Amino acid sequence: MGRWICCLCSRVADSLMLLLVLALSCNTSTAATASPSVPHIKPSYSFGRTFLGLDKCNACIGTSICKKFFKEEIRFDTWLSSHLKLPPSYLLSYSGNYTDDAKSWRLVDITRLTSKYQHDRADKRICTSLLKTKTCSLERALRRTHRFQKWLRAKRLTPDLVQGLSSPMLRCPSQRLLDRIVRRYAEVPDAGSIYMDHLTDRDKMRLLYTLSVNSHPILLQIFPDVEGWPFPRYLGSCGRLVVSASTRPLRDFYGAAPEVAADLALQLLAVLRSMGTNDLNYFFYFTHVDAGTFGVFSNGHLFIRDASTLGIIDKEEGSQLIDGQQEYKDIFSCLTVDCQSAFVSCNSIREKHSLVMVCQELLPKLLKGKFLQPVQEKIDSFLQHCANGLDDDQGVNEVVAELAEILKPLRSCDSRFAYRYPDCKYSDKY
Repeated sequence: MGRWICCLCSRVADSLMLLLVLALSCNTSTAATASPSVPHIKPSYSFGRTFLGLDKCNACIGTSICKKFFKEEIRFDTWLSSHLKLPPSYLLSYSGNYTDDAKSWRLVDITRLTSKYQHDRADKRICTSLLKTKTCSLERALRRTHRFQKWLRAKRLTPDLVQGLSSPMLRCPSQRLLDRIVRRYAEVPDAGSIYMDHLTDRDKMRLLYTLSVNSHPILLQIFPDVEGWPFPRYLGSCGRLVVSASTRPLRDFYGAAPEVAADLALQLLAVLRSMGTNDLNYFFYFTHVDAGTFGVFSNGHLFIRDASTLGIIDKEEGSQLIDGQQEYKDIFSCLTVDCQSAFVSCNSIREKHSLVMVCQELLPKLLKGKFLQPVQEKIDSFLQHCANGLDDDQGVNEVVAELAEILKPLRSCDSRFAYRYPDCKYSDKY
């Protein structure tokens, strides 16, 4: 009996061994014939340094938001497409999408300070005028200038360092305004100091270049929306591209319903009032306005979309740069404008300056033919009087208040105006 049991156990063991060998051989054969696994390749943008303008740094705006571009946390308006192609580089602005968690996206504006053609022309001007060559290292050329050498030695940004720059913001500079620029410059770690010790040579070049080309991103940084200023939020820069919160230009609303037009006109008047009267005692004025100067957020709130034509006069300190000093010009004075352009005198700016421009260029297009008579006739007559320059003895606040009283009954309170709804239901203010 024992011998029979041992024999049986031996046969079972042999059978099990045979099954194991067959299984192994089967797996080996399957592995040998199966196609190798191919890793899934995620479609992505082919960002070039040239498209972003990184090849021109440090003659650029900054690099604070470059990582988001390369990690695809900032995408252009085709971000849902499987073909993630970059838009043409010659455009001045692009609609984009921005995320912090890769799940929720929000609209942003991606803009150049000037057109690529103007940038290229300015770059060529730097090389030909400073080094007498067609191409060069822009940074090396600009570093050799007298102005930048003064910047390198300076401990504090003073009026003489910005004299002759074409930006309207710097035509009548005060030391208080310049200190604010240094203290709030967002492309460097926040030091909260009025001294430039925390700015490297590279940082100083980028700040000077930005102020020379277009002060729009600087205004967004030093007067942020979170403090109540009427500008979109500055999110950062990469090379020569600026990213900010998205707004639709005012031109998109010229055909809006009467109550929407009245609401936007009232907001426009409120912005002009705040530009002349604010807690910091700065007087803001426009050197030019058009249909793209103002923009509207998705909640109906109106903001200054393009701050490049804004000048600033310090009512507290006054200008520390007399008009004669403004005539100083160098390569930084004409990166985007004709070097022969004359500066507007600080003393020639009047309080009604911006209101008259808005009455001439924007309000008639926004309010024309929107309302029943006699209200429409009253609005048209008022705008015509305003566009003609107003009377010398009329105060701007008085004029703004008069037009506002006409427009207030014409607006409505509903969910289209999310920036003030449902508050308007419970407030006499609306």
